[in-house]
Amino acid sequence: MLRLLSRVVSPIQNQRNLKANAVHRSLCSAASLPGSAAGFALRTTMESKLYRPPQEVRGMTSLDREAFTKTITVPALRVPTGVLNKVAKSLRKSAIQRPGLPRVVQDKEESSDYRLVLLDPHKVSSPGSFSEAEAEALRSFGVADELQYYELQLNYHNLKSEEVLEAVLPQGQDVTSGFSRVGHIAHMNLREHQLPYKNLIGQVIMDKNPGVTCVVNKTNMIDSTYRNFKMEVLAGEENMVAKVKENGVMYEFDFSRVYWNPRLSTEHQRVVQLVKRGDTVFDVFAGVGPFAVPAARSGANVLANDLNPESYRWLQHNCKLNKVEKKVRTFNLDGRAFIQGPVKQELPALLKGKVGVHVVMNLPALALEFLDAFRGLLHQQPSCDENLPTVHCYGFSKEDNPATDVVKRASHSLGFPLEDRCSVHFVRNVAPNKDMMCVRFTLPKEVLFSSDREQTEPSGEPAPKRQKCEEATDST
Repeated sequence: MLRLLSRVVSPIQNQRNLKANAVHRSLCSAASLPGSAAGFALRTTMESKLYRPPQEVRGMTSLDREAFTKTITVPALRVPTGVLNKVAKSLRKSAIQRPGLPRVVQDKEESSDYRLVLLDPHKVSSPGSFSEAEAEALRSFGVADELQYYELQLNYHNLKSEEVLEAVLPQGQDVTSGFSRVGHIAHMNLREHQLPYKNLIGQVIMDKNPGVTCVVNKTNMIDSTYRNFKMEVLAGEENMVAKVKENGVMYEFDFSRVYWNPRLSTEHQRVVQLVKRGDTVFDVFAGVGPFAVPAARSGANVLANDLNPESYRWLQHNCKLNKVEKKVRTFNLDGRAFIQGPVKQELPALLKGKVGVHVVMNLPALALEFLDAFRGLLHQQPSCDENLPTVHCYGFSKEDNPATDVVKRASHSLGFPLEDRCSVHFVRNVAPNKDMMCVRFTLPKEVLFSSDREQTEPSGEPAPKRQKCEEATDST
């Protein structure tokens, strides 16, 4: 808890503190001179030092919160309690603003009819630091602008997470306090130099983010058939069942056994908004349902598939949770088996109708390669060029022109040129040289009704029987 040292130091009360405060005021005044580069540098240095934790915490690997405590001096104004609220409101831009620090404290050495309003030492160094509006407000309320100086203890709870970590980790090393929030779980991707401090980092993240009760770190890239990855619990409980609300839809799942990416909520919403009531959606790599469930809620008929048994189980759970189980048929198949099975069975009747048909393929590490499953899919059916399915296929690209790259690869898998027959949407930057893209096109009748049913990989090798997900950390 914050412990305040209720020492109000006035020029008359303590000559020794007066000299120290005079130095403090002169430094702050110099730093505030307009147009002074030296003043700006001095202000920046003072600001970084004032709230900086003690040097002794450098290299700490086990969190000792008490070690972050230090005493700082801040300016204050003595205000009658009768006008306290009005004065505090008028000085809100100049008042101190730190986590857990009060802006108003007791004036214990003076009358109980007064309080102290604590000010930001980086904004107020003398009575002349107040803006014209602030100075006018003080005059109108009869408040003297003579500054008092108040000593208080700054502790761990008053520091931001990045300030704590910057003080602890070796100087010159990258400091990260960023994470993905999945319900009560904070998911981090720590770098090698941060691993010796991993448990401390986890505890700090949990302390500084209300509602986070578990912090995990990804230990390796996905290399299994199913879209999940190994995680190490850095701090908190080992409860991996998360509850998430995205775009008004509730989801529950075991984060350690399925894949979920909170950064794709906008993309999920974008595609679902393209689906009209009565349309049919084939979700080839459905995960736990971020496309399938909201599409069903909007009135679409959905066939959703995922190879991972855990994803399949939570997909069914989320359909029931959102009361759309009657609108969604679920499957636990390989992507190609789903296309060549349920999709092939349903398409002929749908092509004769008037409702839209959408195929969503969100496995960006490999989905482009699965497009060859559509070659000759309906070769035994009479060809038509009306109501053909709209495909939304995702892919990663490390090329200088990612849009051109994904279109080229999609064309290769289909065995049909898509240039000038598709649109490409940038989804997000996955890494400095890696983008996630979405190719949207109408499935060509030349592909769907082709008599050439040979399905090959771009290398010329036979298509795999099962999907693999080596880089699927950025899917669904």
